[in-house]
Amino acid sequence: MLKNFDEVLEKVRSIEPFTVSVAAAADKELLQAVKTASDLGFVRPVLVGDPKAVGGICEEIGLKPLDILAADGEEEAVATAVKAVREGGAQVLMKGLVNTSIYMRGILNKEHGLRTGRLLSMMAVYEAPGYHKLVYCSDSGINVAPNLEQKKDILKNILLATKSIGLKTPKVAALTANEMVDPKIQSTVDAAGLVEYVASGALGADLPCIIEGPIAFDVAFDPHAAAHKKIDSKITGETDIVIFPNMEAGNIMGKSWIHLCKCRWAGIVLGATHPVILGSRADTPEIKLNSIALACLAARS
Repeated sequence: MLKNFDEVLEKVRSIEPFTVSVAAAADKELLQAVKTASDLGFVRPVLVGDPKAVGGICEEIGLKPLDILAADGEEEAVATAVKAVREGGAQVLMKGLVNTSIYMRGILNKEHGLRTGRLLSMMAVYEAPGYHKLVYCSDSGINVAPNLEQKKDILKNILLATKSIGLKTPKVAALTANEMVDPKIQSTVDAAGLVEYVASGALGADLPCIIEGPIAFDVAFDPHAAAHKKIDSKITGETDIVIFPNMEAGNIMGKSWIHLCKCRWAGIVLGATHPVILGSRADTPEIKLNSIALACLAARS
């Protein structure tokens, strides 16, 4: 169990460094975060793009990459960076100064991408004041209104990632507005479906979890709320993973935590053959560093 991002950094520094392939790497702010990760000893960067531009930034900030791979234009940069991951030259893919749609197309390319057959999904991880451990949440950034079959992929993606990160038998809340299954509220039906999916053994013995749903936020995180509602919950107050009913709920909750509660956070994309860092130019250096560290831990086999 990791309590905060300081522990994430401590853990990732205790293992062998990971090679991170950065597509269209001529972005000074991004490479500053990569340099910090490199200086901390857990990243060996492979940078893809115009060698002169990328090399100039590296020289300016003092970054010594493992390699600089030449690429002409965004599409070639993504294809080259993806190839490095697909062929085993790197364990993590990271977005640089490239359009998101071009980046995602390269990942999802049927012949040369990183497809697994599962849905891609976003995992956001929050360090919330007042809670005693990190909370792993999905999906708040890619799938707008996933149906039950898509939520099964989202659940499997996050269980695979958290297993690599080190969570054993995580406690999962299939979050909705209440604890009753109501045919008029699809999220409650889907939450019950996820519980049935896990109970069926479809995930296999390698991905154990304790899942409850439909379950409201207060019951998932507050034992007093569970007791008051007379709900016998095995996860209340100890929830590790939250599966959101839709992207809007996840996005609103995550941003409210970040802006009103000053949560530290990080995010990566799951469902590809390797962890993917999407990121935003608006992300702070801390978010970038935490996301790199998280992706590296999720890349462990």
